[in-house]
Amino acid sequence: MSKKNVLEQFESERLVIRVPKISESAEIFEAIVESLDDLKPWMPWAQNSTLENTEESTRRAVSKFISREDLRYHFYDKKTGQFLVGSGLHRIDWDIPKFEIGFWCRSSKTGHGYVTEGVIALTEMAFKELNAARVEIRCDQRNTASSAVAKRAGFKLEGILVNDRKDHLGIISSTLVFAKTSK
Repeated sequence: MSKKNVLEQFESERLVIRVPKISESAEIFEAIVESLDDLKPWMPWAQNSTLENTEESTRRAVSKFISREDLRYHFYDKKTGQFLVGSGLHRIDWDIPKFEIGFWCRSSKTGHGYVTEGVIALTEMAFKELNAARVEIRCDQRNTASSAVAKRAGFKLEGILVNDRKDHLGIISSTLVFAKTSK
């Protein structure tokens, strides 16, 4: 278990990857509003987004980061400082250690490889700093953009959980499970 090695900030070629700050809630909310059409099919939290609940979510993320319950990271453009991607290491099992990467990208910045670059960096950090044995990406089978990121980042499709859940819209859905392991 390497809870003490959790990095608050690191970089990739084009990104600064760091813990969110409560003071950035308005910028995050702006990206959410810009991206609602892309987020609503996949993200339950996007259904009723407000500045207030974005700020509260950010407060909870900072608190959970400190307690190591969940490690939310945001990706920022190195050159401009603009918020690009919400991501993180979720569903943590420190006994293994195992993590699941989730992500969303502001709509105006999709198609530029930022998510894939950040996911690769986040995965490398999990293996190097946190001694991860396993890192997963799970996504709805219909979410072709997310499954494409997993494939580009070198994750292997391990299986499909057929009709394993109802999504937030009430549709029975299947989950793709991608993973990278230390061995």
